[in-house]
Amino acid sequence: MAPKDNHLPTAEMQALDAAHHIHPFSDSAGMRKRGARVITEAEGVWLTDSDGKRILDGMAGLWCVNIGYGREELADVAARQMRQLPYYNTFFMTSHPPAVKLSAKLAELAPGDLNRVFYSGSGSEANDTNIRLVRHYWQLMGKPNKRTIIARRNGYHGSTMGAASLGGMAAMHAQGGLPIPDIVHIDPPHWYAEGGDMSPEEFGRVRAAQLDQMIDRLGEGNVAAFIAEPVQGAGGVVIPPDSYWPEIGRICRERDILLIADEVICGFGRTGSWFGSQTYDIDPDIMTIAKGLSSGYQPIGGSIIRESVAQVIEDGGDFNHGYTYSSHPVAAAVALENIRILDEEGIVDRVATHIGPYLKERWLKLGDHPMVGEARMVGLMGALELSPDKSARAPFASPGAVGLITRERCFANGLVMRHVGDKMIICPPLIISESEVDTLIELAWQCLDEAMAQAKAEGVFTA
Repeated sequence: MAPKDNHLPTAEMQALDAAHHIHPFSDSAGMRKRGARVITEAEGVWLTDSDGKRILDGMAGLWCVNIGYGREELADVAARQMRQLPYYNTFFMTSHPPAVKLSAKLAELAPGDLNRVFYSGSGSEANDTNIRLVRHYWQLMGKPNKRTIIARRNGYHGSTMGAASLGGMAAMHAQGGLPIPDIVHIDPPHWYAEGGDMSPEEFGRVRAAQLDQMIDRLGEGNVAAFIAEPVQGAGGVVIPPDSYWPEIGRICRERDILLIADEVICGFGRTGSWFGSQTYDIDPDIMTIAKGLSSGYQPIGGSIIRESVAQVIEDGGDFNHGYTYSSHPVAAAVALENIRILDEEGIVDRVATHIGPYLKERWLKLGDHPMVGEARMVGLMGALELSPDKSARAPFASPGAVGLITRERCFANGLVMRHVGDKMIICPPLIISESEVDTLIELAWQCLDEAMAQAKAEGVFTA
């Protein structure tokens, strides 16, 4: 596809970008040297860069473009709402139709009695809300010492001070004085990397038992909540053993702590259900939502809260918390239209019964590649564990080097596939077709071949 004449030449944009734009999670010096990749348009599952090259987006933007790019309906809804009511806040006993309608729809879709929604502009903000909410809840319940929140190592809950503290990413904690007080971490249920000789089922129970042990260490009267993603996304698509979540749920109930399911990545069809909590039969007190809520077309997030928890908060008087853009009318209208499309076009069911199983079958065959120690997938999110000795599940001697090489070969060949250390992960738009799945798999195999050859040539293909 030839580039359209609606932007500056690539080199000029790269120079301006390097001079004025600080990118998230990026090596700025390296980017200045090579120049940023400039994306100018997108349609379906395909991106187009400023030189006219088409790229298959295996990451749905940033885990978020569930209904794919280029849906005119969302643009039309946004334009109509901007003309009618472009902005108004929901502070001070005020509301507006998009917030009312979206809240009712989310209460209908969410499992159990998760009936109340507190809105934010992102998942990070929503998890900051959750910190304040659960601590305020226990204070109102006459248990002010219940402040500590337990999370998981290599979990990801956002980038604000509070959300990054909840997340268990060591590289993030090394910057900015994190974590903040009263947040602690236990280990994730990552059987491939940490399960040793245990079966997945035994390992799942052992890792769930760490929650019990941490509560004992801290004292039940000091623990407010446990937060976790149904499937750890940014941690490398860590799919828990079947034994894990039933034990976690039992411990939370018996030990009187709130359970927060971070559905920012797993929600809105990604795992083949509306929410990952339904896929894994989790019964949360709070669900964090964002990303697929609007398919990334507008910035919006929120916390869906159990009725009994919300009632305590409401009966406690003013909850002195909120954001300028909480329940922004344009974002809420777009989210509502996004949910309508997911529902009426049967996209969530299609993930469960058709395209999800098709991609999983093709993806798992990548496990036959000599550099792949494990291929795993749930719904439309998957990972490949790269290894120099797959029979031993051995890690590379230089962690992350081969993953980075593989990512760069993917970009060179027109495929977005993210690396987390030496794991390659995908979560394509939910509307990906069978033929596009075939293209993704063919490109992935080609990139693995090229990366393995380059890693051997550079001397980093060692255990």
